[in-house]
Amino acid sequence: MLFSLRELVQWLGFAQFEFFLHLFAVLIFSVLLALKVDGFATGLSWWNVFIPFFTADGLSTYFTTIVSVRLFQEGDKRMAVLRLFWILTVLSLKFVFEMLLCQKLVEQSRDLWFGLIMSPMFILLQLIMIRACRVN
Repeated sequence: MLFSLRELVQWLGFAQFEFFLHLFAVLIFSVLLALKVDGFATGLSWWNVFIPFFTADGLSTYFTTIVSVRLFQEGDKRMAVLRLFWILTVLSLKFVFEMLLCQKLVEQSRDLWFGLIMSPMFILLQLIMIRACRVN
């Protein structure tokens, strides 16, 4: 079953613009990942492959800050704080996951096990599950 755009925006809390921004980052990341894995881009480091995700996170944070400031100025202070808190929580968990995964790929260390790397995603999925139950 596929979800509609309205349901995804409601559950994730992102605006449609942010949602498409992250989808565009996934598209660029997929191309860079294929080039890196196939060996066509030998000079490309793993940190460079993850740049689309880091850029999308930064732009989404900037957009969320602007929207929250405008909501605060319009008098909807509760909505501004709740939106800012939710989006920054989601983006920070996503950013920690990306950083840990990229560090694991670069260093190939045994200190970072995949349960530790995936733990921000587990927390994020639990938060989304709680939010999905609360949304009508």
